[in-house]
Amino acid sequence: MDGRAPRIKNRAPAAIQITAEQLLREAQERQESAFRAPKQRVEDFEELHEYRGRKRKEFEERIRRTRGSIKEWLQYANWEASQNEFARSRSVYERALDVDPRSIQLWLSYTEMELKNRNVQHARNLFDRAVTLLPRVDQLWYKYVYLEELLQNVPGARQVFERWMKWEPDDKAWQAYIKMEERYGELDRASAIYERWIAVRPEPRVWVKWGKFEEERQRLDKAREVFQTALDFYGDDEEQVEKAQAVFSAFAKMETRLKEYERARVIYKFALARIPRSKSAGLYASYTRFEKQHGTRTTLESTVLGKRRIQYEEELSHDGRNYDVWFDYARLEEGAFRDLRGEGATTEEEEGAIGRVREVYERAVAQVPPGGEKRHWRRYIYLWLDYALFEEIETKDYSRTRQIYQTAISLVPHKAFTFAKLWIMFAKFEIRRLDLPAARKIMGTAIGMCPKEKLFKGYIELETDLREFDRVRKLYEKYLEFDPANSSAWIKYAEIESQLEDFARTRAIFELGISQSPLSMPELLWKAYIDFETEEGERETARSLYERLISLSGHVKVWISYALFEAESIPVPRAMREEEEDEDAEPKMVPGDPDRARQVFDRAYKELKSKGLKDERVALLEVWKTFEETHGTADDVTKVSSMMPIVTKKRHVDQETGQMVEDWELVFADDERDNNPTSFKFLQMAHAWKSNQSKGGKSDSSTAPAPAPTKNNHKEDNASSDIGSSDEEN
Repeated sequence: MDGRAPRIKNRAPAAIQITAEQLLREAQERQESAFRAPKQRVEDFEELHEYRGRKRKEFEERIRRTRGSIKEWLQYANWEASQNEFARSRSVYERALDVDPRSIQLWLSYTEMELKNRNVQHARNLFDRAVTLLPRVDQLWYKYVYLEELLQNVPGARQVFERWMKWEPDDKAWQAYIKMEERYGELDRASAIYERWIAVRPEPRVWVKWGKFEEERQRLDKAREVFQTALDFYGDDEEQVEKAQAVFSAFAKMETRLKEYERARVIYKFALARIPRSKSAGLYASYTRFEKQHGTRTTLESTVLGKRRIQYEEELSHDGRNYDVWFDYARLEEGAFRDLRGEGATTEEEEGAIGRVREVYERAVAQVPPGGEKRHWRRYIYLWLDYALFEEIETKDYSRTRQIYQTAISLVPHKAFTFAKLWIMFAKFEIRRLDLPAARKIMGTAIGMCPKEKLFKGYIELETDLREFDRVRKLYEKYLEFDPANSSAWIKYAEIESQLEDFARTRAIFELGISQSPLSMPELLWKAYIDFETEEGERETARSLYERLISLSGHVKVWISYALFEAESIPVPRAMREEEEDEDAEPKMVPGDPDRARQVFDRAYKELKSKGLKDERVALLEVWKTFEETHGTADDVTKVSSMMPIVTKKRHVDQETGQMVEDWELVFADDERDNNPTSFKFLQMAHAWKSNQSKGGKSDSSTAPAPAPTKNNHKEDNASSDIGSSDEEN
């Protein structure tokens, strides 16, 4: 055998099947029986004495070898008891107790032997000796009490309990004593035991049990006295009241069961007023359930508010700089104040609600963000703003509002960063208080201390609303001195002058703006200048601006805008408008010149061609074609279509891989005609043939599909088909 499993040749089921039950039965039948000692029968007393002597000798020998083994002693004593030799059994037990007098198992076995053989007095004496020697072993006391009560010796059992209670055992022992008195109807004795229990262990759960006991036996005055005594015992100290939450809750629930709802409500409020909100979640939950069942709408809302306060306080105890929680907390208190005022509360209640709101805000703003990064301050600064708005709108305390703004401004490190919203809201507050010089002083201080775009815009908007345009001009000058590259600032300044109808000043501002060399988004400023001249009807001035812009940038969008400008209608000049028409009437329009537009398109095409910008030329031709479809004839459209590029394949060697790759390329008719007239003619004929094939009704599947267009071709299929058709016609 090589150790491998045998190979099974026939896997068919056997003719006779054996079940698992049969296998187990056979295993049981074939199992060999264990050895059993033979039974001995004693025929006479002599043989009995010989047997007992032999067994005692064996036990004595085993005890001599293992004197400390309680197991051997117990076997010896139990054997003697089985032979009805109780004196010998007691002797063995006493010898064992001399060896280990603190063995609980030994005492229990000794007493059990006496009880089995109805030696009750011996058992009593043993229990008395045991509890005297081991007074802290509750099991012995329980057995002793059970024996006395089993013998209907209630005074004896009570005497045992009294001996036990002197040792101040745990709560189960006191509870067992009380239950025994309840079983025999001695309720006054049970109440006295509760009083002694409280004296030994004055814990809340013991007070609660005593109160419930008095309530169950219909001694309601006594139950209230118990709870009152408990509350007097704990006093008004915060820690003690916190420990006594169970007493308060049980007292209130008892009053609720007795339908004394006002008493219960007073108890709940007394406790909740003295316990921190973060440590009274369970008591608040009980109070909430009580108010839902027996309270009014007002009391229920106040309870829910208290519960939410606890939740917020707990969250803030983990993270004091969680400003979202502070916002929710402040809104909660503000909502409670508004509801209280809407219900017609007294002045003292309103002042208390205002005090709670202020306390929340003061605690919130005291959590100053760490570090000098602005992102940490963004949420924090809104706490100050909400605080100021609350004082201004709700309490009408304007001096306090002013103080809040001043404190917030002094707190922000303006050298590192600032908040324009804070300055602007402070200035608007002063305007609402009709103190315009103070508002201007605030904004001036802000701009002088930490100039910022939003501050300039806010100050300009403020002066614009006041129609102080001279101040607006000065502010725009300061703004542009601070940031001369800001195109939107130049545009807004020019718009103000245009609205004031100082057009010369408007043009001067535009000219000064476009002359700035580092200019952010200059196309916006040029467009605004051109739009202004267009609205004024100054086509020549606008045309000169386009020419200047083309000389600077030459972008295809500028060319397109220039060409479309030449074709569109514009209002008549303002001087002619004032002479001929009223101000309210629509101004007359001067039509555009499509020929000039075509000239601009042609100039643009040649300029882009000279620079080799193919994508820009395609974009220009598409707009030009759309323009001709609107303003030109069919010949004009055909002419522009013939200028559209042809999409061709070009092979070249890839610099990275060194392999031959194919790419799509835009080929313009005029470029190819000038550079390679022969190959261009061949390409033109190929496109014409393709066009004829498609017209002849042949499916597109006969031709090779073109790859997806790249960024170098825009609308290649349409362009190539247009070129092909135009060449065929030519």
